[in-house]
Amino acid sequence: MSEVDRPQPPTPLPVDDLPTLRRRRSAKWSLYDDDVLPLPVAEMDFALAPVVREVLAEAVARSDTGYAVTTPALGEALAGFTRRHWEWTVAPEAVHALPDVGVAAVEMLRTVCVPGDAVVISPPVYPPFFHWADEVRARVVQAPLRRTSEGSWRLDLEALADAFRQRPKAYVLCSPHNPVGRVHCRDELIEVARLAAEHDVIVIADEIHAPLVLPGAEFTPFLTVPGAADVGVSLLSASKAFNLAGLKCAAIVTASEPMHELARRLPPDARWRVGHLGLLATVAALHDGDPWLAALIATLDARRSQLGALLTDRLPEVRWQPPAATYLAWLDCGALGTGEEPRELFFHQGGVALEPGPAFGRGGSGHVRLNFATSADIVDQALGRMAEAVSGQH
Repeated sequence: MSEVDRPQPPTPLPVDDLPTLRRRRSAKWSLYDDDVLPLPVAEMDFALAPVVREVLAEAVARSDTGYAVTTPALGEALAGFTRRHWEWTVAPEAVHALPDVGVAAVEMLRTVCVPGDAVVISPPVYPPFFHWADEVRARVVQAPLRRTSEGSWRLDLEALADAFRQRPKAYVLCSPHNPVGRVHCRDELIEVARLAAEHDVIVIADEIHAPLVLPGAEFTPFLTVPGAADVGVSLLSASKAFNLAGLKCAAIVTASEPMHELARRLPPDARWRVGHLGLLATVAALHDGDPWLAALIATLDARRSQLGALLTDRLPEVRWQPPAATYLAWLDCGALGTGEEPRELFFHQGGVALEPGPAFGRGGSGHVRLNFATSADIVDQALGRMAEAVSGQH
């Protein structure tokens, strides 16, 4: 094959300069003063995918900003995406629209829990998992992740079995796992499904980061493993992969009659709470956004490598396991302090805002979460400031 014929890697996605980014009004760019580099909130700094930008511009030009009609468009688009990316056959009619994954999780918990019931989670985990259980007045039972001798994180299947013996109603599975970036393997998921069936537990699989699995890892949709369809549902959205969180469109996917029945118990007006612009953007992204998504994955892979090199060079006190998915780095700063001390050091002495580890529950003390979905220059600036903050501490 000649060099001309050889497939070329995707062009890295550009990022606007800091003054331009600071004109954004989303949470990431509104919560801090202009002398702070904001890297906590899970928003990306890349420009929207062209297919998304075009469909939104066209809708606004037509004053097409009314209520969303989610069927059949959302189910068909999602089914096409899952088939292309994971060889997962999803029935379009088994796709149920909700405004976002958080709402979907809460509404599913409402269908299976009454106040006082137990819900299992595996910290350290995305902080709203705790809040979702609180919202339905359920009790949280923790089955923390297990940390290996190499410092990586895994589902602790023994702890999960112990938690399931307490007869919880549901387990909220984070797959891929935020904040540690773990892509759970097929064998682990098979065991989760087996335990759920044995103990009559519904698995609510938050798979929002599934499109953001990075080179070197492979995502297994929970509903594709043996037995999972009868005990679980999947929560999916284009919001993380295509940066659409503010537009409000997500889906619950079911794959068996018992789970279809649970979905039929969702609030009948839920479909009217989906954002019309969110639906248009999601359908466009899922149908036609693959080239842009490939460029995003290549860009995030480069940022991940850059971050690893900078940590080795400038912050050898900080340990990490490069994430297999997401654009979120889970940094073990235990050598710098416990609790939120590392976050406070980097914020007050370095002007870098990061997510404090304790917010993610057990296992989070002394950790911070850093969002690297930004430019190489901003990553470089952030690590420089963080290193200076540590130097000033000594």
